[in-house]
Amino acid sequence: MSRCIIRRVGVLGAGVMGAQIAAHFANAGYPVLLFDLASEGQEKSAIAKKAIGLLHKLKPLPLVEPSVTAYMEACNYDTDTAKLAQCDLVIEAVAEKLEIKQSLFKQVAAHLSEHAIFVTNTSGLSINTLAEQLPESLRPRFCGVHFFNPPRYMKLVELIPHEATNPALLDALETFLVSHLGKGVLRAKDTPNFIANRVGVFSMLATLIHAQALDIPLEVVDALTGTLIGRAKSATLRTIDVVGLDTLAHVVVTMEQHCDICPWHKHYQLPKWYQSLVQAGALGQKTRKGIYVKQGKAIHVY
Repeated sequence: MSRCIIRRVGVLGAGVMGAQIAAHFANAGYPVLLFDLASEGQEKSAIAKKAIGLLHKLKPLPLVEPSVTAYMEACNYDTDTAKLAQCDLVIEAVAEKLEIKQSLFKQVAAHLSEHAIFVTNTSGLSINTLAEQLPESLRPRFCGVHFFNPPRYMKLVELIPHEATNPALLDALETFLVSHLGKGVLRAKDTPNFIANRVGVFSMLATLIHAQALDIPLEVVDALTGTLIGRAKSATLRTIDVVGLDTLAHVVVTMEQHCDICPWHKHYQLPKWYQSLVQAGALGQKTRKGIYVKQGKAIHVY
């Protein structure tokens, strides 16, 4: 397998990340089937259809121009899974919960073509564990391809094999991601949260721990950890809002459960005020309320 021949892409999960990954492929001119749960009523693909519509409202804008949504087709798992046979590349981007991903794998595996590449966008779950749910014939064509949020703008993609991944597939995928999507690829081992989240989430947790110990207001935390030190203007807490408070929480749980040999293990937990926001459904940009919330022209901080 010297190169990937990708003509049509399937994306499983029309949440913030899945919809934007689908948009980035559409930006590059690839027809995309965007899947999510079926809705009641006549419009079975209403969830995915709504996600495509919302792409015009997100900031930063995931679309190079509004017309590229014409490349995107809203689908649902109840009536459209047979369409996955049309796809050369299928990307899973559902919630970061092992049982949800494993259940979906069982549901869609039989519908994939014999040449299709199947990848997961997990930010840190074990690729080997996920691969166990797949038929043996599909396992050589499976690996992790972890995009970062927002995928149109974040250059990095992590490429993570499992024990049975065909090495030639990794070479072909890397070439495709660089040449056709403009990405920079970093190959990672199948360790908890791979490379970027292992380092980045530790940095965020360390920032939160020191901020609480020194009683530094949250808006000051972002003022100190953004452009002032050469980082993105979203700094620490605004970045968490963009990523999703629940998404970060899942990543932290993975570290807490699987990185017990780390000397910083006792710090792999989120403060109570953060947990209260998650419990209240204030998950950041996708719910329009998180650590920050905009009311009129004013921006308030927790």
